[in-house]
Amino acid sequence: MTFLDRVLQNWRVRTAARFIVPGMKVLDLGSADGVLLDQPGLCGPGSLGIDPTLSVRSRTPGGHGLIPGFFPKDLPADGGLFDAVAMLAVLEHFPNDQHAVLADGIATHLRPGGLLVITVPSPMVDHILTVLTTLRLVHGMSLEEHHGYDTSMTAQIFAAPRFGLLRHVRFQLGLNNLFVFERLAA
Repeated sequence: MTFLDRVLQNWRVRTAARFIVPGMKVLDLGSADGVLLDQPGLCGPGSLGIDPTLSVRSRTPGGHGLIPGFFPKDLPADGGLFDAVAMLAVLEHFPNDQHAVLADGIATHLRPGGLLVITVPSPMVDHILTVLTTLRLVHGMSLEEHHGYDTSMTAQIFAAPRFGLLRHVRFQLGLNNLFVFERLAA
C-alpha cells in the first residue's frame, strides 16, 4: 500500500467507525489486514474479518480473528450473530450476479437491529484510480474487479423487508458513498 492508499483507507475507516458503537461484535467483509477491527476500543470480542486475499487464518495485532476466503461460504458456522457488518470499498468488487447471495448472507449473520455499514466509490473513481495507479500514487488494489458499480443499486440490494436504509452520504470530496442500513426484524 502506498501512503495515499493508507490515507484514503483511514478516511473510510474513520467515516464508518462513527456508526459502530464501541464493543460491538463486528464482521468486516474484505478486511485485508484488519485495520477497522483494530481501531482502539471499537470492536468487541468475537469480531472477525474475512478476506479472499488472506492466505492463512491469523489474528490482528489487537487479537481479532482474520479468515481467508469468500463471504458467506467461508465464514465459520459457529461465528454467531454480529452487531455490525462492515464492507469498506468492497461492494464494487462483487459481480452483480452475487448481490443476492451477499444480501442473504449478511441477513443471516446480522442480528435484528444490527447495522450494515458500507462505503462504495462513485463510478468515476475507477478513472481516477487508473491515472493514480499509472502514476504509482496508489496501488489500485484489485482495480480489475471494478465494473463501474452503480451506487444507486446499493439501496435495492439491501432493501426491505430485511434492511432499512438509515443514512446515505457522500464523502471524500463526493467521490465516495457511505450507506448505513439497519437489519430489520424478520
